[in-house]
Amino acid sequence: MSTAGIFDECYEKYDSWYTKNIIIALNEAGAIKSALNYPYQPCLEIGVGSGWFASKLKCLTGVDPSYNMLLKARKRGIEVIQGVGESLPFKSRVFKTVLIVVTICFVDKPILVLREAGRIVSSDGRIIVCIIPRNSPWGDYYTELASQGHVFYSVARFYTRGELIDTASSLGFELEDCLGTLTFHPKEPPYIEEPRKCSGKEGFICLKFKPYSPQSSLFY
Repeated sequence: MSTAGIFDECYEKYDSWYTKNIIIALNEAGAIKSALNYPYQPCLEIGVGSGWFASKLKCLTGVDPSYNMLLKARKRGIEVIQGVGESLPFKSRVFKTVLIVVTICFVDKPILVLREAGRIVSSDGRIIVCIIPRNSPWGDYYTELASQGHVFYSVARFYTRGELIDTASSLGFELEDCLGTLTFHPKEPPYIEEPRKCSGKEGFICLKFKPYSPQSSLFY
């Protein structure tokens, strides 16, 4: 992960985002929680960062390349492992849920991260990938911040829902559901809203994948 150094250096700035933008963060956590509507333990978050989402969702194992981020996550009760999503330090089929929250936008090779997620998740488990769609007002907003040199967004690559589904499908994943939030404009006052089925109007979406389509034998 070429962006790991940035997050390791600016971990305090990263973690403070949740306090400064608590309503947005709670909406995003609500969308993820709605996707976790099954017996989802044991759960791993790839790119756990400071552990804010993982602690809220009781996804109690996390991997991240940033040592300083992992110290934060550990204080939030997460069992942490230093590593990268492209080469996970776990045996195959050991997690019921693999959670990837926006991390896919900061890795060099998303397909390798998704492939590894498919390797470590159980055959009856789920992979949940959350993104800020590029073709949304929120995608436009963060892209604008990136153009202004924002420390994090300037190294991000935003994807559309279709692009992520196509990549996941190429690995044999099957889309089961899509839930989203942040239907208000980034420059409007935020408010708490219920998660909803994806309609193309949401600024934060979670795609829930079965690890293999019935036709795929890629990992067997």
